[in-house]
Amino acid sequence: MRRFRAVIALLLFLVVYVAAPAGMSAAAVEMKPLIFDKAELLSQEEREELNVMANEYGAKRETDIIILTAKRAPNDDYELMTENFYDEYAPGYDKKHGNAVILTLVLDSRDVHLEGYYKAEKYLDSGRLDKIRNKITPALSSGDYSQAFEQYIKTAYRYMGFEPGVNPDNILFNIWFQLGGAVVIGGIAVAVMAYRSGGRVTINRRTYEDASTSGIVDREDRYIRTTTTKRKIERNSGGGGSGGSGGGGVSRGGHSHSSSSGKF
Repeated sequence: MRRFRAVIALLLFLVVYVAAPAGMSAAAVEMKPLIFDKAELLSQEEREELNVMANEYGAKRETDIIILTAKRAPNDDYELMTENFYDEYAPGYDKKHGNAVILTLVLDSRDVHLEGYYKAEKYLDSGRLDKIRNKITPALSSGDYSQAFEQYIKTAYRYMGFEPGVNPDNILFNIWFQLGGAVVIGGIAVAVMAYRSGGRVTINRRTYEDASTSGIVDREDRYIRTTTTKRKIERNSGGGGSGGSGGGGVSRGGHSHSSSSGKF
């Protein structure tokens, strides 16, 4: 009975540990403007809610999570517009020109562009920015800008919790998969203990076997034939996966960044 209680207690601990959000604290966060909605896509209430969210999530990753919208980009160059914004506004979590990720949306040309600087360049490389852009594009296309921006903030925050080079969308990192795994492991442990607690069977074939009269009567091997089978091994000669344009760059102020661009 004590073993059963110990296993149940361990199972409950695993469930609570996995379900608890990592690094989420109630500490007060200094609010600063991170939502620059020049295209006026959001209501005042939506801007305020997103600004609070961007400050709170960004503080946990020590990175400014910024949204910049415009009706049009000068010379249709949204990348240069984003770089100039970083150079001139000088965002950064704890210093000017510091850690920042910027989402730029140009309404007239239907362009969406993302850039990551310093820590965000490392933890939100161009591949991860492609993933974020692909996740929010359906909401942008349907005009659900507030929903898309919220998803951008939360996804950028979550992705920065993984070491570079790791696929943050791997099912092994999914919280429900982890909870299911904890339940299965606990269930197996309980089942094994229940099986063992039922007693052992001590009777086997040797119980009634007379070793003095038992033995091999006869043995014979016959060779019939040898058969050889050939199988062609297929080789994968093509690549997989696709992404938007990007790859990174350097602003006029000399700040390198990752990037991803596409239409919505």
